[in-house]
Amino acid sequence: MEKKRILLVDDDELITMSLEMIISSEQEFEIVGKGKSGREAVRLYNELTPDLLLMDIRMNDMNGLEAAEEILRAHKDAVILFLTTFSDDEYIVKALKLGVKGYLLKQDYKSLPTALNAAINGQSVFGGAIIDKLPSLMNKDTDKPSVSDDSLNYESYGITEKEYEVIQLVAEGFSNKEIAQKLFLSEGTVRNYLSTILEKLSLRDRTQLAIFYLKNQE
Repeated sequence: MEKKRILLVDDDELITMSLEMIISSEQEFEIVGKGKSGREAVRLYNELTPDLLLMDIRMNDMNGLEAAEEILRAHKDAVILFLTTFSDDEYIVKALKLGVKGYLLKQDYKSLPTALNAAINGQSVFGGAIIDKLPSLMNKDTDKPSVSDDSLNYESYGITEKEYEVIQLVAEGFSNKEIAQKLFLSEGTVRNYLSTILEKLSLRDRTQLAIFYLKNQE
């Protein structure tokens, strides 16, 4: 079995050693490089082109967000997963807009092998504490754009005005029942809308839909 190649970047050597032990204990993974700063993350990624970059955010020289932006500019398919102690709203929003595959808190280390696999397989991975924050992050955006707003480019996906209303309400954390009440629809109709939206946007579930919405906000 070909091992999945992981690059680790964290400015805390003790954490890097701990992560290496956790990841290397799983036979399917191989640590191919380690770095201590965002600058090293960029250099090592270009040299090694790993299957996944697991990186902290707050680091000297260049932080993780800046490094991710530079890497994704050069490697659009790069799989980057943040593992940090910081759940600041600003960091989460920036990470989602950059297009990283996930954002986990270091307290979630036990689920790390599963998260690595999911991210490498194309899924978005977010810790429970991060997912809980998404509705409040959506609600901070009080100036809701229309579906025709070029910055969102929803029309290119074939999203209708009504479907866009459903997307907004899902992103704000409302259940199907609550959405049905707000839009004067049946729950079955809302479910049908949601299935159609997920298919049009090639997304898997409500969480990915909320993340997609947030990433496309300017």
